[in-house]
Amino acid sequence: MAEAVHCFIGLGSNLDNPTDQVIQALKELQDLPDSTLLSCSSLYRSDPMGPQDQPDYINAVAMLDTLLSPVALLDQLQALEQIHQRKRLQHWGPRTLDLDLLLYGNQLISCERLTVPHPGLTERNFVLWPLAEIAPDLKFPDGSLIQTYLDQQPLGTLQRLP
Repeated sequence: MAEAVHCFIGLGSNLDNPTDQVIQALKELQDLPDSTLLSCSSLYRSDPMGPQDQPDYINAVAMLDTLLSPVALLDQLQALEQIHQRKRLQHWGPRTLDLDLLLYGNQLISCERLTVPHPGLTERNFVLWPLAEIAPDLKFPDGSLIQTYLDQQPLGTLQRLP
């Protein structure tokens, strides 16, 4: 029998009531096939990345165990984005829901549709801080510790919401 893999999913939204979008997506992650939602971070408010003429984002990170392959998990995440009527109109543009597969166990994955660890993961405070909240002792596939990157990516304007 296959063993479940520990994964981390980044969530973000800045359209159509972003807080509700992220909270709803967290509930929907509980219903993914062959997967168990283990934990989720607080919600965080972040400045937009890329074009600045868009609303602030609400971000979170979820931890789950899954029997799904990395690409099957990606398919499930993209299906949830479609339920939330995600439109891919502009790189780093506004969106109703963005779900990113940040880490899939200790695997390094590079294929046409998927790169894991997620590119830019260690350079984005709106991913690192919620990730550290639920996995403070996390070790990346290369053996580096999350704390190393937190030291390089201060909170800045990132706000943890009550």
